Amino acid sequence: MTTPGDADAPRIDGRRSAAAARRRTREREILEATRALFDARGVRDAQIEDIAQAVGINRAIVYRHFTGKEELFALTLVGYLDELRLILEELVATPRRAEEQLSVTIAAFVDYGLDHPAFVDCAQVLMRRTGPELLEEISESAMFRLGRAISGCLSVLASVLNEGVTSGEFRVADTTLLANQLYASGLGALQLARVGMLVSEAAPGIPRIHRVSGEQVKAYLITSALAVARESG
Repeated sequence: MTTPGDADAPRIDGRRSAAAARRRTREREILEATRALFDARGVRDAQIEDIAQAVGINRAIVYRHFTGKEELFALTLVGYLDELRLILEELVATPRRAEEQLSVTIAAFVDYGLDHPAFVDCAQVLMRRTGPELLEEISESAMFRLGRAISGCLSVLASVLNEGVTSGEFRVADTTLLANQLYASGLGALQLARVGMLVSEAAPGIPRIHRVSGEQVKAYLITSALAVARESG
């Protein structure tokens, strides 16, 4: 015999599923609006009010879905990282010597960062926080998604380094550490490329400004990555 409670269960489950679907749709709309504003204006100039207006909601609804702007940064960064991972995976699918594979991987990272300045901004904003600070500002589920996206990109780079170690082209004791170091230093170099200037000392106490291009920064990152991979064993 079916009880009234049993009969209501499918309807309740259906309503819950529909509500969850609506929530996922709204979250996706907010993240898409955030990404569009970041790409158009940069991270610093995008405000919660602007994001809400782009979606057609008020800012209070944004805070129902996200803990704050830091979480929006984190989950928008997830979108960039997922795109970057697909680019890197496609590149390394083509068989090459490890040195060439590392070169094209670093080049693709730099090209993506130059084409998507907000990716660099999002990543650097979050890297300035300590782990405990991030856990206070970002939900555990968002942190998990961010960690998965970062590790997905780093695993591609680490696999290139591991292949180089196996082939004897590289001498890397800890490929995970080197992959993380290359990612972090690459973000810093991308900021240097955006500024477009180097500073040296023309004479004691006298600064000199030099121009630097994205291509120069790319060449430097490739050269330094290869040097470290060859000699860090």
